[in-house]
Amino acid sequence: MKHIGIARIAVTGATGLIGSALVRSLRADGHEVVRLVRRPARSGDEVEWDPARGHVDTAGLEGCDAVVHLAGAGVGERRWTEAYKREIRDSRVLGTTAIARAVASLDTPPKVLLCGTALGYYGDTGTRAVDETAPAGDGFLPSVCVEWEAAATAAEEAGIRVAYARTGLVVAREGGAWGRLFPLFRAGLGGRLGNGEQYWSFIALHDEVAALRHILDTGSLAGPVNLTAPDPVTNREVTAAMGRVLRRPALLHVPAPALRIALGDFASDVLGSQRVLPSRLLDSGFRFAFPTIDAAIASAA
Repeated sequence: MKHIGIARIAVTGATGLIGSALVRSLRADGHEVVRLVRRPARSGDEVEWDPARGHVDTAGLEGCDAVVHLAGAGVGERRWTEAYKREIRDSRVLGTTAIARAVASLDTPPKVLLCGTALGYYGDTGTRAVDETAPAGDGFLPSVCVEWEAAATAAEEAGIRVAYARTGLVVAREGGAWGRLFPLFRAGLGGRLGNGEQYWSFIALHDEVAALRHILDTGSLAGPVNLTAPDPVTNREVTAAMGRVLRRPALLHVPAPALRIALGDFASDVLGSQRVLPSRLLDSGFRFAFPTIDAAIASAA
């Protein structure tokens, strides 16, 4: 893919699964990357920020052509207590508000603010396929996603192109849902979750990074863009594909009640079904390197 000459790019969440891969990709192509950190800056490529206080050292953002905002508390990191649900919401809404206001205040704002959000926006869609034209769903995660995206209003009002990368389940060894699945399946302990009929909208880490860069480079892409492979599959199909690619048995079954006991409210996200399509990404000319579940798993294995 041909990339335009975006020279200086700021990234929040630069140490996370997606952020670290994006930073490597950008730097490999010669771009200057500035990482936002939640401590005093220790080097010239760091900028201090404190999302909880709404503080960003805006001097460090001067001259940036783009800002990619990926920071936020992990949805699957802990059991969803009321306190952790507040942390999930605040880390996204307060962080996005701080970044949007910071870039809007610059004398020369960046051309684009790319905010990573989530397919959780759509809620449980069952077997119904949805794309960016669908409304928000019901429940905790959809309500968080609505507030999360609305928090970037200051940047939009300043005339900055703002895009929302609604990302699916990223297939990678290094982290996320698949970071937990790979060791289990390699040990022969993999299996379907619940009845296995719920749809999982997935994307290979390679394609996730390529899609983020595509959004940065495509000046017409603004608003929501689904980052997920074109053919969502059920959890039962994921289980079968993991067994095929890793050549391990995948015969176990974790019943829904056990997941609810173990995960609390987060179980609804694991057992929920999201059949989401990347219509705007495909319409803009993006092509997936790993469009199928077998290819995505093999790319990470």
